Amino acid sequence: MHRDRLLQMLQRLQAGEASPEDVLKRLEDLPFEDIGFAKIDHHRALRSGMPEVVFGLGKSPGQVAAIFERIAASGVDVLATRATEEMFQAIRQVAPNAEYHELARCVTLRQTEPGTQGNARGKVAVACAGTSDLPVAEEAAVTAELFGAQVTRICDIGVAGLHRLLAQRPLLLEADAVVACAGMDGALPSALGGLVAVPVIAVPTSIGYGASMRGIAALLTMLNSCSPNVCVVNIDNGFGAGYLATMIARR
Repeated sequence: MHRDRLLQMLQRLQAGEASPEDVLKRLEDLPFEDIGFAKIDHHRALRSGMPEVVFGLGKSPGQVAAIFERIAASGVDVLATRATEEMFQAIRQVAPNAEYHELARCVTLRQTEPGTQGNARGKVAVACAGTSDLPVAEEAAVTAELFGAQVTRICDIGVAGLHRLLAQRPLLLEADAVVACAGMDGALPSALGGLVAVPVIAVPTSIGYGASMRGIAALLTMLNSCSPNVCVVNIDNGFGAGYLATMIARR
């Protein structure tokens, strides 16, 4: 349930189209649904404005599909991250309109028009240092778009060619929040932080040669950023960055 659906229920009550008992029953429903192997938080959207998300990694296709189906039944937009093709095929059996974003490894189901959940406000720029960072950046972009942000994708602007970054400054200045995905030396977020007056959410990626230690080097660089508007999420966590950027942009 999201805030707009609750408001619609109260408006129906006011108009005499629903009884107090009907509304009370809906409000007395447990805030979560227990399906045995998972407890689904249906009131997440009421608290944060965005519904619970399915993390696919480690789950079977059947488990992902079952959780996806129950979230979808509440009428909210649905997102599954780290999803495989097999998971998508299982989801399609219960949600035929679901869409698979292969590069982002995400499955989405849009059930609302942008703006009906109160979150279609704000602009998010999702930038990546190199083409190899695109899967993580696209996970961030898909997340932000589904939950209502207007997303601008900016690719291949790593600091090894600083002129490429500076050429994108007009687009960056339009954003309410910036997601910066980078591996190797992880320097892009610091450079971006000095160019914009909004939060920059840094995402270290597990891209690079041996000494990059599968993203740890980029993570440490970002944690040590001298740009005070830079915050950092975990290695390859495009979803977390996109979610946080959307919450910032909505404000």
